[in-house]
Amino acid sequence: MSVTAARGFRAAGIAAGIKSSGDPDLALVVNDGPSRAAAGVFTANRVKAAPVLWSQQVLRAGKVSAVVLNSGGANACTGSPGFLDTHTTAERVADALGHNAAEVAVASTGLIGVRLPMDRLLPGVDRAVAELSPHAGEKAAIAIKTTDTVHKTAVASREGWTVGGMAKGAGMLAPALATMLCVITTDAEVAPEVLDRALRAATRVTLERIDSDGCLSTNDTVLLLASGASGVAPEEKELTAAVTEVCADLARQLIADAEGASKDIRIEIRNAADEDDAVEVGRAIARSNLLKCAVHGEDPNWGRVLSAIGTTSAAFEPDRVDVAINGVWVCRGGAAGEDREGVDMRFREVHILVDLAAGGAGATVWTNDLTADYVHENSAYSS
Repeated sequence: MSVTAARGFRAAGIAAGIKSSGDPDLALVVNDGPSRAAAGVFTANRVKAAPVLWSQQVLRAGKVSAVVLNSGGANACTGSPGFLDTHTTAERVADALGHNAAEVAVASTGLIGVRLPMDRLLPGVDRAVAELSPHAGEKAAIAIKTTDTVHKTAVASREGWTVGGMAKGAGMLAPALATMLCVITTDAEVAPEVLDRALRAATRVTLERIDSDGCLSTNDTVLLLASGASGVAPEEKELTAAVTEVCADLARQLIADAEGASKDIRIEIRNAADEDDAVEVGRAIARSNLLKCAVHGEDPNWGRVLSAIGTTSAAFEPDRVDVAINGVWVCRGGAAGEDREGVDMRFREVHILVDLAAGGAGATVWTNDLTADYVHENSAYSS
C-alpha cells in the first residue's frame, strides 16, 4: 500500500509518454485531509533542479495538498523555462483537483539538462487525477523508477495510526540526502513544525547515511505529509520512531538496488570521539573505490580501510585502531590481527567494524561494491 497505507491519501501511477520505453513515468499523491501539514528535506547540491526550488518554496508554509512526480527527466539545469514548466505542472494539478498551486509539490528524476515534454506531461496529469485511488500506492511507486530494478515501499503500523512511504533511487546515492525521490505519509494528527523535526531526525540517521558512489544529485527530495485522518495525535518521540523505521527500510532497499551492486557493505564505527567523527570515518571508507573493488573481489583487504580512515580529520591514534570484517578482527592496533583467510565474504552483506578507541560515539554508513555493471550502467545512461 505504501503511500496510501495511511488513511486520507490517494495515489496514481501512469505512463504519460515521458519515457521513450512507454513505462509508467508519472505519479500523483493527494492528501484528502482533514489536515495537510507537511515537511521536506532536499538536496544540498548548490545546483538545484527546478522542482526542488519550487517545492522548497511550497514547504515554507508547511502545507502540501498534493505531490506530482515524474521520472524520465530531471528538469535540472533548464533555466527559467524549466522553472516555468514546474510552475505550470503544479497549476495543472491544482486546477484538476480544485486545490491551490502553492500547496502542490513537484519532484522530477532523470537526465539533467533536458526540458520535459509538457505536451505529454500535462495531459498525463489529467489522466492521473482521473485514476486516483486509495489502493494505487504501488502504481505510484512503480511510476517514479528510473534505473531502479524494483520499486521501493515501506509501512510502519502503530495503534490507530500509520506511516507509509515510497522511494526511488539506484545510482548517485550520496548525502545529503541520498539521491532519491521519497514521499512519506501518515494519518496522524501532527503540526508542521513537529513533522519537520521528526523528518530531519529520521533522515539524519537513515537516508543521509547511505553512500553508494559519492555523487550528489540535483533533485533529492524527501517529503512527509500528514492527513490527520486517524484522529490520533502521537507523541513526537513515537512519530519520529515510526518515520525513522520507514526511512531505514527504504534506505536499505535503495542500497540493495544500487546500480550494478553485488554486495551491500555495512560500515560500523565504534568508540569515536563524537558522532561527527564516526560519520566522517564511515563516509571515507564508503567512498574508497579501492575498498569497494576489493569487496567485489571478496578480498578482506583491511589496509584499504585504514588508509581511508587516515584521510579524515577524526580524532584517533593509528596504532590503536582495530578492524573486523565479517566478524574476523583482521587488524589489531593498526597492524595485522587474525588470519584474513578466515573471513567469509561469499554472501551479499559485508560487515566492516572499526573501533577507533577514541571515545564512546558511533555511527553506521551503508555502501555497496564497485562493479563493471555500474560502469556500464552509467556510461550508457543518456541513451
